[in-house]
Amino acid sequence: MPRIPRDQSFDSTLALLFDPYGFVSKRCRRYGADLFQARLLLRPTICMSGPEAAELFYRRDLFVRRGATPGRIQKTLFGRGGVQGLDGDAHRHRKQMFMSLMTPERIDNLKELTAGSWSVYAQSWAAKDRVVLYDEVQQLLTRVVCTWAGVPLPEPEARRRTSELTALFDYAGSVGPRHWWSRLSRKRSERWIEDVVEGVRAGRLDPPEDSAARVIATWRDLDGEPLSPRIAAVELLNILRPTVAVSVFITFAAHALHRFPACRQMLQTEDGSVEHFVQEVRRFYPFFPAVMARARRNFEWNGYRFPRGRRVMLDLYGTNRDPRAWDAPEEFRPERFQRWDGSPFNFIPQGGGDHDLNHRCPGEWITIELMKVSCEFLANSMDYDMPDQDLEIDTRRLPAMPKSRFVMSNVRLRSES
Repeated sequence: MPRIPRDQSFDSTLALLFDPYGFVSKRCRRYGADLFQARLLLRPTICMSGPEAAELFYRRDLFVRRGATPGRIQKTLFGRGGVQGLDGDAHRHRKQMFMSLMTPERIDNLKELTAGSWSVYAQSWAAKDRVVLYDEVQQLLTRVVCTWAGVPLPEPEARRRTSELTALFDYAGSVGPRHWWSRLSRKRSERWIEDVVEGVRAGRLDPPEDSAARVIATWRDLDGEPLSPRIAAVELLNILRPTVAVSVFITFAAHALHRFPACRQMLQTEDGSVEHFVQEVRRFYPFFPAVMARARRNFEWNGYRFPRGRRVMLDLYGTNRDPRAWDAPEEFRPERFQRWDGSPFNFIPQGGGDHDLNHRCPGEWITIELMKVSCEFLANSMDYDMPDQDLEIDTRRLPAMPKSRFVMSNVRLRSES
């Protein structure tokens, strides 16, 4: 039986922090295997990359989530008690709550709200010398998703709530003051949304029947009991936070339109091309680097032994760029998605929902549709200039981002040009 290769460092946490997107794939190439073992936060962890490793990772008979995610991520990005930490029937039942919000009618409504907001924001940008796209889109999406979800957002609170929601994903992987700001934002956001949940239950708030606020506030788990106000707040934030986080992908899309000018012309002239462009942005650019689980029991895979309880980390960024699955993976080629076979294991930019074949994240449909609306607006409805700036992608931060956060100047609506 072959032994799983071991990273040479006593503890590899700092190496992971300094290279979160390349840590796993680089070492897999170094050791000539799809997996290796390292200590992360002094805890033995099996790190894996590639489509075959992904297919293994999402087997729910072999892996569980509970106890796998580091506490600092639970206390910032996900929140404690949310769907990401559940397994089995409890996870599938809770996921059903989210899936009930993803009807075509509800997603069409979200797209309409987003398209209208792009027009409003672009008009305001035309009166400014410079705008930072990443910051502006965060505010745009916060207002949109709160309206769509039935969460009241008084205008005087909009910037503060945007800042707090953004801190949940923008600083979750940080250390020092930024991490503590993310922790504080988690507490403030949960208190805010708990008040919303209790307001719905008490009849003080009356959001639409099919809104996220109403559905989550009235949802009952397998035991027939409603979610506690705190857990309901965590899950409603699991709608708000990921939607605002689409600002990362939208900024990457603008970066791609600038870096690969032929793509702008493609979006303007080729029907259906926006779908392929959006998918290639999600594959090519770094979003979430990895997901974690624990081995449910002892088992062997390709001759390697996985002990029960061992934490396992699947490399998402490296899997999305695996040369065994993609031709010229380091090149930006939207047309590759004309031939993609739909495999759930070679393209998983947002992680997974279930440890089975249906493991896609429930928010994936929202992400794709919001990106399509945004990309079509950027390519077809507005013009802008690009002042001198540093557009290098900073892959040492989570999430990665152009160092300038993508600055635009002299914004013009196309109809007014």
